[in-house]
Amino acid sequence: MLALVVGGGVGAVAGPTPAPAPEAPTGTAGSAAAPPRPEDGGGTPGAATDAGGLAVSEDGYTLDVTDTPDRADRPGELAFRILGPGGAPVTAFTPTHDKPLHLIVVRRDQSGFQHLHPVMDPDGTWRTTTALAPGDHRVFADFAPDGRTEAMTLGRDIAVAGAYGPVPLPPPSTVATTPDGYTVTLTGALVPGTASPVTLSVARDGAPVTDLQPYLAAYGHLVALRTGDLAYLHVHPTGSPGDGRTAAGPAIEFVAEVPSAGPYRLYLDFAHRGVVRTAEFTVVAAADPGAPAGAPTTHAESGAPHGH
Repeated sequence: MLALVVGGGVGAVAGPTPAPAPEAPTGTAGSAAAPPRPEDGGGTPGAATDAGGLAVSEDGYTLDVTDTPDRADRPGELAFRILGPGGAPVTAFTPTHDKPLHLIVVRRDQSGFQHLHPVMDPDGTWRTTTALAPGDHRVFADFAPDGRTEAMTLGRDIAVAGAYGPVPLPPPSTVATTPDGYTVTLTGALVPGTASPVTLSVARDGAPVTDLQPYLAAYGHLVALRTGDLAYLHVHPTGSPGDGRTAAGPAIEFVAEVPSAGPYRLYLDFAHRGVVRTAEFTVVAAADPGAPAGAPTTHAESGAPHGH
């Protein structure tokens, strides 16, 4: 998987979702006015060489969306295929973190994040039920076809008809809170282009959580999306449950690297007491290694990162 370096974050948080997977509805497809799409030529921020999800096709593989929910804010089917180099649907995948494929869906204003695990038909069609707010959404398929040593991520836009009301990007902060009393705190000095340790610590009602539950073979999963082009980075923590040295909280440690300075949206999935929760931060990757995590850079107010 790709590594990510992030800095700073605020806490808007998705509500609890029943374990084992946070597949609660969040969206559908069709669209009204939507934010610009830099990967279609609208000013993509620089230096995204390690980022994924910016292309529909890569190395002969293509993300082919075949069906989307037909009404906003109503559960509907999202279906897609991964087409291989010969054009036929791929049906053999190597599981990564307990699943053959991870599906991320988020609106282009970086709200409405969902981490889903669809089910594949024998013909290679993946299906899941979801609900989406009006606007353009980015769909990311994170997978490893059999015979490929590394996972890859393909991305594609889908549209949801309706009155689009963009959600402003929350300001940077190092703390995120959930509606049910969880607080996640981010620490770490983060520099674009440099692998750096990032720690996310979980507390509940002010007390450290020391009994996190394994979720997809880890105590936490981290996704970062670069503001502007939604470049995708998926990071797994150091260590794993049951390895004899990784504690079940409160700290979840990552080694992370982002490709450029500027704002990102950071999403942490973690499981506790049978529920998977998602803590969301706005984070700023700072070129100054002495800047504290969460400190805005001179680019933060523009809403789009700049390459260095």
